[in-house]
Amino acid sequence: MRFFDSHCHIEDERAYGRDQKEVIARAQDAGVRCMMVVGITLERSRAAIALSEAHPGLFASVGVHPHDSGSCNGSIISALTTLARRTKVRAWGECGLDFNRMHAPMDVQEKWLEAQVDAALALKLPLIFHERDSRGRLLDMLRSISPSGLSGVVHCFSGTLEEMKGYLDLGLHIGITGILTHKQRGEELRSMVRMLPDDGILIETDAPYLTPSPERNHHKRNEPAFVPSVLKTLAPIRKTPEKELAEIVFHNTCELFRVRPEEIP
Repeated sequence: MRFFDSHCHIEDERAYGRDQKEVIARAQDAGVRCMMVVGITLERSRAAIALSEAHPGLFASVGVHPHDSGSCNGSIISALTTLARRTKVRAWGECGLDFNRMHAPMDVQEKWLEAQVDAALALKLPLIFHERDSRGRLLDMLRSISPSGLSGVVHCFSGTLEEMKGYLDLGLHIGITGILTHKQRGEELRSMVRMLPDDGILIETDAPYLTPSPERNHHKRNEPAFVPSVLKTLAPIRKTPEKELAEIVFHNTCELFRVRPEEIP
């Protein structure tokens, strides 16, 4: 089986500074052929690009996380737009709304989300969305900003069934993390993933966060090598053989991020 970790942060020096090469090697040994290294600030976007350009099968995105939107400005969006034209950049994000921790006011988050969606659409890049406790606001904004022609993924999906259907209606994918494998926290998500269409599913680690079971019993830090555990939990829920589902999800991810066969190690 082959896997594509559609969302990880292995450019993070604090989490992977000592063993970044080993983390990539372990992922490859586990069948993770490709990884999307996701930018969350201008500096981290540059780091994601540099890492992707140094390793086959790694790709990058650029963006400003809602936690960092308070320090965003037009110059940063312009710089990210320039970076987004690099060959290994295949998406814009992680951008979105987070009304849980409120590191930035709602109106500021919304302002820079809209600016980033506009930039991504102009570049014809898919978007990687972060959503937490926005109570439907992200979905409402996306319907207003771009009622058609939107592509991307709502990563680490944690919304309602109604929201999931709304994102799918907009043409977005749903990103499934290791939360699916957590006995209590993942219960509601396990009930919803049964209703996802085959072509709407991506899997991810969100490494270094959200370590799946059974790895979380032994490892505090998540890494792309653990993404097969998400698939192994997902397959019986959807009553699909693991190998078949793995290939479906791999194809979905390559198609979204426009990864060509010759770019897959």
